[in-house]
Amino acid sequence: MEDLTGSEDKPVSYSRRDFFKISLVKAEGNIHYADRTVEARGTVLAFTNPMIPFFWERTGAKQTGFVCIFTEAFFNRYGSVRDCPVFRNKDNGVMLLSPAEEFQFKALFEKIYSELTGDYEFKYDLLRSLVMEVIHTAQKKWPLQVNKTDPSKASERIAIKFRDLLEQQFPIELNRRSIRLRSARDFAGALNVQVNHLNKVLKTMTGQTTMQLINDRVIQEAGQLLKGTTWSVSEIARCLGFEEPNHFSAFFKSRSKFTPNQFRQLKKD
Repeated sequence: MEDLTGSEDKPVSYSRRDFFKISLVKAEGNIHYADRTVEARGTVLAFTNPMIPFFWERTGAKQTGFVCIFTEAFFNRYGSVRDCPVFRNKDNGVMLLSPAEEFQFKALFEKIYSELTGDYEFKYDLLRSLVMEVIHTAQKKWPLQVNKTDPSKASERIAIKFRDLLEQQFPIELNRRSIRLRSARDFAGALNVQVNHLNKVLKTMTGQTTMQLINDRVIQEAGQLLKGTTWSVSEIARCLGFEEPNHFSAFFKSRSKFTPNQFRQLKKD
């Protein structure tokens, strides 16, 4: 964190990002996380995700520690990091550490930093394991709080359920399988909400519409299938819910600037 901060730094506004973040911070400040504020006077371990807005308000001059930032795609095909309780529920996301706990987590972050700057051929596989060790160590140490009755959390629950339904369709491992939910109407029906309400919730929580989120995930899976399988473009199109291969080709090119076959050849080269 010392590499990122300076005397002229300005506070970051209350916002959402498109990445996951684990912070080990030793400082004085206030963490505004969704609709709660945690006063930090010591070392804090914080888990933030793209669905929940947050803001670190620094009140002291000195701030040290580590920040680990990654996208959901970093764990693609290794399970959904979004399902981890520390990321699913804002009440689990901020933890005040004792000196012994600070020492334990600092050692883990130092290991991550050391491997990140190393030249081990498979370091990113190792880094996934180390990040998951941080997550699971935190989840083992503190009882996980779940609040399912507060009506103010309705939008958050809908957004999480939407993500769950979306991710449950992937990865596609059989070329005879096709995703079941492909449109905003499909997801709204599965969630038992109106399409307009779902769009409003997701736009508020993520800054994107339902179809933008669906299409982003579909294009990500398309790239994986084109790179990692020998399936024909027609087979991939059918698996991803396109009735015609040319519709899939046009969709893929509009977002990647390449046709599916060009993209596949590019990756081979």
